[in-house]
Amino acid sequence: MENLVDLHIHEALDLLKKKEISSVELTQSHLNEMEKAAFLNAYITPTPESALAQAAESDRRRAAGICGALEGIPIANKDLYCTKGIKTTAASKILSQFIPPYESTVSEKLKHAGTVMLGKLNTDQFAMGGSTMTSWFGVTKNPWTDETGAYSLVPGGSSGGSAAAVSAGLCMGATGTDTGGSIRQPASFCGVTGIKPTYGRCSRYGIVAFASSLDQAGPMARDVQDCALLLNNMAGFDPKDSTVSELPVPDFTAALTGDIRGKKIGIPAEYRSDNLNADVAAAWDKGIRLLKEAGAEIIDVSLPHTKYALPVYYIVACAEASSNLSRYDGVRYTTRVNGNTLDELYENTRTDGFGAEVIRRILLGTFVLSAGFYDAYYLRAQRVRRLIYNDFKQVFQTVDALLAPAAPTPALTYEAMKNMSPVDTYLGDVFTTPASLAGLPALSLPVTLSKTGLPIGLQIIGNHFDENTVFHVAAALETAANFNKRPHRVVKG
Repeated sequence: MENLVDLHIHEALDLLKKKEISSVELTQSHLNEMEKAAFLNAYITPTPESALAQAAESDRRRAAGICGALEGIPIANKDLYCTKGIKTTAASKILSQFIPPYESTVSEKLKHAGTVMLGKLNTDQFAMGGSTMTSWFGVTKNPWTDETGAYSLVPGGSSGGSAAAVSAGLCMGATGTDTGGSIRQPASFCGVTGIKPTYGRCSRYGIVAFASSLDQAGPMARDVQDCALLLNNMAGFDPKDSTVSELPVPDFTAALTGDIRGKKIGIPAEYRSDNLNADVAAAWDKGIRLLKEAGAEIIDVSLPHTKYALPVYYIVACAEASSNLSRYDGVRYTTRVNGNTLDELYENTRTDGFGAEVIRRILLGTFVLSAGFYDAYYLRAQRVRRLIYNDFKQVFQTVDALLAPAAPTPALTYEAMKNMSPVDTYLGDVFTTPASLAGLPALSLPVTLSKTGLPIGLQIIGNHFDENTVFHVAAALETAANFNKRPHRVVKG
């Protein structure tokens, strides 16, 4: 039998059902791969002992005829998801010793579906970044190598640990969160598939907050079908989250028919700039051609307020971050650095516990919310956000989905990222923030390689709560693109 870490979730489920493999065997294979590839630093907290215990219990349930929808599948959670009794750090120093007494709704749903948790995955600190370079636990390395064979590339972020782990075979699927592109950009960089569902499709309860009106949980996996299977078991109403939708969750796998004849796919003009990376532009053109050959109708559309999306996003997200992160004061559940006064305790704790990027965003957010600037920045940004939302609303009256790049470049090197200004790094979200501001579902999947052999993903954007159409189009594009490239398996660290 092929190496078990090469299996897709749906393939493994079939083998488990036939009793050709066990969950313990499947889990142990991934634990072995995790050990070999530890130098990638995809995990902050591996949990091998509890994973094997969960796998053994899963095998007992299966033998008794009691099977969840994802029974026995080893996955991992981004380290923003609170996991009862297991450290949840948000890749920060200030939460480095936090052990939650409760479980996030999404991770609880996946446990009920029968999954086995291999551990907690690296991320940018408090999900603020696009490379994992802001993590207090060190950077994650992209399993795809550069032209010299060196592991010099960023995996993207903030869900960089999730993307790298799925790509390298260190788990079969992973949870991520997407605030402004934190699932879609790393999925593109690492050659995997990931979907940001509609805002409100998945509960945010128990997920460490960055920007509450933007954060959304989503899955990352090797292909579209696996993402659909995971999202089936992550989504749904939760009384603990007032923003989650009460709409019923459809079976997303039922949309994977592959027949998109007659579907209208919009190509937004504003996403194609003169300085668009040549490899990304070629991948986009290839995606358009493949969908057209599959029977879709390609329609040029305009989203005129797209040019404002990036500044609006960073105003809104930073404002909400400054509010959400005010709870980390050293008094309750965070690490504490004492001072002579309460103000000193706050100042010392936050200075020591927050990284430079987190502090930058808190200060930006506090500024735009301050008296005298609230109307000029935050309120104006919210008004423009509505215009961006209206652009999408109008476009979806004539098209079923949109096709656009997921990231402006293939994966960058750490050296290149280090030499970029904060504003330059923010430009990496230029294609993903519009859908986030509008709360729309958007899926990234790999379609081709760059001239230097790195994966490039495209994103399919759908209408509100129409993930079915997103999956429907994505499955057809995946079949047509036939992207089956993987990074070289790690032999030793």
